[in-house]
Amino acid sequence: MNDKKDKTSKRTIIEWGIIIGVVALLYVTGWHTQVIGTMQRGLLATGLIKPSIPSMEQDFPMASMDFNFADETGRMVSLSDFEGKVVFLNVWATWCPPCIAEMPSINALYNKMKDSDRVSFVLVSMDEDFEKAVQFMERRGFEMPVYHYRSRSRQAYESTVIPTTYVLTKDGRLALEKRGLAKYDTPEFRDFLINLAEN
Repeated sequence: MNDKKDKTSKRTIIEWGIIIGVVALLYVTGWHTQVIGTMQRGLLATGLIKPSIPSMEQDFPMASMDFNFADETGRMVSLSDFEGKVVFLNVWATWCPPCIAEMPSINALYNKMKDSDRVSFVLVSMDEDFEKAVQFMERRGFEMPVYHYRSRSRQAYESTVIPTTYVLTKDGRLALEKRGLAKYDTPEFRDFLINLAEN
């Protein structure tokens, strides 16, 4: 009887040792972000996590245009540079699993809308080493414009959660704020952006 208990205990210890070893290996190699992101992408594929689309009749508050960032060449850019266009603004980082999970959805949305001169995509990386964000996009074949966070304070765009996505109207109003991951490549969300651009 004791032998059976000892064998069961040993097997349990070995199993837990393997699990802890795999988790430790994922963290040491940095693959934990990819693995968690992939699992969350599976959750997004169910279509259950989508942004709540506001009514077009709603009176949207004014957005702060005082948000500065730099493009891949180091040129300083401000939200005010996009005046007259609908802005899809996503604040993200390569070390953030939910950011990685939602990025294919954002890329799919971008590919369907990139020919529109009335909608701009602004993906602002919070990575300290901006080159990591650039390489992330290149490795995945994403052509979306990526920018590097440069403001002293994000003010209106300060969020304790990343990813956080904002949609600004062409006259500088905040139409949407979504904290956390979501599936953006949906007909409803595309129609929302198109309606904002046309009205």
